[in-house]
Amino acid sequence: MLTILAINAAVLAACFVALWLICLGTRDVTPVDSFWAWGMLVMAASTYVQAEGDPTRMLMLLAICGLWAARLGTFMLWRWRSHGPDRRYSALLGKAQQHRGWSFARASGQLVFATQAPLLFIVCLPVQLGQIDAAPPVGTLGMIGAGIALFGIAFETIGDAQLVAFKAKPENQGKLMTSGLWRYTRHPNYFGDATTWWGLWLIAAETSTGLAAIIGPMLLTWTLMKWSGAPTVEKRLAKTREGYADYVARTSGFIPMPPRRG
Repeated sequence: MLTILAINAAVLAACFVALWLICLGTRDVTPVDSFWAWGMLVMAASTYVQAEGDPTRMLMLLAICGLWAARLGTFMLWRWRSHGPDRRYSALLGKAQQHRGWSFARASGQLVFATQAPLLFIVCLPVQLGQIDAAPPVGTLGMIGAGIALFGIAFETIGDAQLVAFKAKPENQGKLMTSGLWRYTRHPNYFGDATTWWGLWLIAAETSTGLAAIIGPMLLTWTLMKWSGAPTVEKRLAKTREGYADYVARTSGFIPMPPRRG
């Protein structure tokens, strides 16, 4: 297990260094968001070719992770190509360069790539540790986990598609999305993302080694709810979208629920 994780860590580090060097040339680190998804698939695939676990469980973890990565990675790449550099990264790196006197290379390397690489490695532990043990075979818990993971992928896909369609209409420019899945949760994309990885963990949790990977979905959920996900989005929307306070008052912040009244 330690050998597999060490090799995976080395592969991930090499990928991040290569991407960092590419971004130095473009002076735009936004592609790291797309690699956040593809990098997890790399970890799942690297484990798949090394481990000797239960074949069915290994294939389930790799396939579902691949489906999730292809969907999210492609979407983030499209969004970058359509909308340009992410304002969050521009602000973060701009402050480091202006107030600390850091170069773009140091700011991007230390604040973006060196931070995201270990987070990615930990979050995707379910698709790494879940492939290690050869027994037991996939059972009821694993099948439930697969269903939950696929539900999460569908949920975030629908949420993103609804938001893209809403923003594409000229009459909605500057307005707040409050219909569809966004009527029941302020962050259907984040909820779907977390649900997917809790499902993947349930598949892995049928094994004693995979059970320890619970730190992955826990870290992802905390990140989305309390750190770089919902808090940064809501802070911006509170300043730029009229009626956002009312939307917050009646709409669940994460888990989908019927809108509150009054």
